[in-house]
Amino acid sequence: MTSNIRSAISAGRAIVELLRRNGVDRVFSVPGESFLPVLDALREVPDIQLVVCRQEGGASMMAEAYAKATGRVGVCFVTRGPGSANAMAGLHVAAQDSTPLLVFVGQVPRAFCGREAWQEINVHALFGSTAKWAVQAQEAERLPELLSRAFTTALSGRQGPVVIGLPEDLLYESVAAIDASPVTVARSYPAPRDIARLQEMLAAAKRPLAIFGGSGWTAEARGLLQRYVEANAVPVATAFRRQDRFDNSAPNYVGDAGLGMNPRLAELIREADLLLAVGTRLGDITTQHYALLDVPRPRQRLVHVHPDPEELGRVYQPELAICAGVGAFVETAGAYIGEIAISDERKQWLENARQAYLEWTKPTALPGAVQLGELVAWLGRELPPDAVVTNGAGNYTLWVHRFYPYRGLGSQLAPTSGSMGYGLPAAIAAKLAFPERTVVCFAGDGCFLMTAQELATAVKYGVNVIVIVINNDSYGSIRMHQQRQYEGRYYGTDLINPDFVAFARAFGVDAARVERTEDFAGVFREARGGARPFLIELKLDASILRP
Repeated sequence: MTSNIRSAISAGRAIVELLRRNGVDRVFSVPGESFLPVLDALREVPDIQLVVCRQEGGASMMAEAYAKATGRVGVCFVTRGPGSANAMAGLHVAAQDSTPLLVFVGQVPRAFCGREAWQEINVHALFGSTAKWAVQAQEAERLPELLSRAFTTALSGRQGPVVIGLPEDLLYESVAAIDASPVTVARSYPAPRDIARLQEMLAAAKRPLAIFGGSGWTAEARGLLQRYVEANAVPVATAFRRQDRFDNSAPNYVGDAGLGMNPRLAELIREADLLLAVGTRLGDITTQHYALLDVPRPRQRLVHVHPDPEELGRVYQPELAICAGVGAFVETAGAYIGEIAISDERKQWLENARQAYLEWTKPTALPGAVQLGELVAWLGRELPPDAVVTNGAGNYTLWVHRFYPYRGLGSQLAPTSGSMGYGLPAAIAAKLAFPERTVVCFAGDGCFLMTAQELATAVKYGVNVIVIVINNDSYGSIRMHQQRQYEGRYYGTDLINPDFVAFARAFGVDAARVERTEDFAGVFREARGGARPFLIELKLDASILRP
């Protein structure tokens, strides 16, 4: 329904109203004097919560994770110069993870542009190669047009980030009237002949394998797609850090095609005679640096389903390309459930693939008193399916992704861009979105200290996230590469860390150090039952580089 703002208001207030109309209920920011009219307008709009962060990288990561968790556009406001440069961390996550995100950058007044005024940036030059669209507003009257296009661009096709520069003087101007409705996004549907051909290919396949990934998923589409592959006896792998796109406890799930991939899963991808890739771009991690599928024409028959036509054929030439999002695809394909006769050979193929996954997820033994695999597997049994597990980047993630069973959609928040520092901001965003859910952040010692100051944000907003810091006094991922490339000639990867328990308590966060596997359950249950954020430190020897 369309409504108007009849009385004159500031452009800053108009922006807030346009955000509200498009369903935005939280804005993440580090305040800046360059967008004071927006801050003042947010003060008067209780429908939108302003979440004040401690560094712009944390703010943009929170906004990105909030978008992932809710399925809506994330919104972040930062100031020019260093503020916008810091925000690039989360913006890059949104770009590589295909997450709808709006980043508003307060700019110098229009009369100062082009003179290298204090903290001035060129919005398009800085963000244009990463964002789907980067633009600077020039006229207050065109703000409804710009924001409508921004929301539409962020949500359409392959979702992603949009950046809008807001000149400081423009925000104080008056806007007489605004006429704008929430945006609607067009969806492309598969042609009936393409679905019919897919069914023919599935019927002929002896060793089919599906790979699910990408963004834009809903619980309804995921459930229907699960019934579709189960009816057709298709094993399902998930793309890198998209493990929640399929219930890991389901009999058709066979593992994640990510870092530290099960060697048997890699063989299954090579051996498959039909690959059904839904939502995923089939990037370098999922394809083991493009080695599992020949470029440009794979040996396997490839059916690629993706909402953006520019992704279809970008690297791999599919035998069948279907330009559609996950929901639109399964709405059409779901009508064919149960039409294919399943051979015994195909049933055995599925059973063998599932058994390989179950063997792979048995915890491995490590030197020392803390068995990280056992702890992660215990969490998989202890936590409910809707619990949210977040992480950043580092070798510690190999244990999390291998031994934790993701069951519910939205239970995994992890950057496919491989950004360090993501876990804590993502956990805060998830807990703000779903305060009733248990939210657990895994972070390495190097990863955690990238955004550790956001503990203050967690305390400020009363979000009782649980942070598990795996401390091996090193940048373990880089150390692993040095071991492989230079036979253990380590340099630049040793770290001197603070006392993480004391550090957390200084913020008002409860904390404990666990030095034995058998002590973890009691400490974790205490953390889960508490009303404040809780940090658990686990000590791991730096020589332990993989499960």
